[in-house]
Amino acid sequence: MKTTVEISDSLLREARKTAAREGVTLRTLIERGLHRVVAETKPGAPFKLRRASFKGKGLQPGLRDASWEHIRDLAYEGRGS
Repeated sequence: MKTTVEISDSLLREARKTAAREGVTLRTLIERGLHRVVAETKPGAPFKLRRASFKGKGLQPGLRDASWEHIRDLAYEGRGS
């Protein structure tokens, strides 16, 4: 597909020099650059949290309605001051 893009004269001069130095066409150089930018900005796979639950039936009956603070205190009971 043909398209027209306006770029600064200084950038075009540098791009032509780079293309000549690498022995490729200006079109090839521009396409390589665009491919690189597109690849860098593609969204990655969405984050998926792995399942980390344990076998069991939840909280013990005596703790089902307990506050987080109470459960935390029991978990750390006897482990420090």
